[in-house]
Amino acid sequence: MTVHPIVIYGEPVLHRPADPVTEFDDALRTLVADMHETLDASNGVGLAAPQIGVGLRIFVYHAEDDAGVRRRGTFVNPRLVASRVPDGRPDPGEDTEGCLSVPSLVYPLKRADRVTVTGVDEAGEPVSLSAEGWFARVMQHEFDHLQGTLYVDRLDKRWAKKWKKEQAAAGYGEPGMSWMPGVDPDPFGH
Repeated sequence: MTVHPIVIYGEPVLHRPADPVTEFDDALRTLVADMHETLDASNGVGLAAPQIGVGLRIFVYHAEDDAGVRRRGTFVNPRLVASRVPDGRPDPGEDTEGCLSVPSLVYPLKRADRVTVTGVDEAGEPVSLSAEGWFARVMQHEFDHLQGTLYVDRLDKRWAKKWKKEQAAAGYGEPGMSWMPGVDPDPFGH
């Protein structure tokens, strides 16, 4: 297995919809294994293929659900159905989100409280899960990557303004930037 560099906001693959997976072969199984290895090295909770520069509809996750159960899995060609996003402003203490492709920056964002994700795994076998709360946030975040959307693209006006300032200061937005999990300092201090 290989740890891959994680590309940063501005890399074109992050900003376009990913292509469906059509071949369930050894190359796909290797890619998924590499994604799990990269996620472990990054100390993150989810990783989508576009984040390692691969424009395919795949994401992996390693995260605790709201019951405290550690969950690990893979979705290939997922579909997501979400409850309605609650009204109101995001709570900076409860609704904060970060992204491995937007290193070291976190912002509050409202998300749906419940989701169901269906798809297949790397062997083409059906997989499905329902999630609530924080774990539902993880699923929505990773699914968004496959649509070409990063969480900072969804920020409300107040937080979007702050993001634009911090984006400019960090130099995010140009192609060619990445960081290497396990080699470069952890951008979130884990």
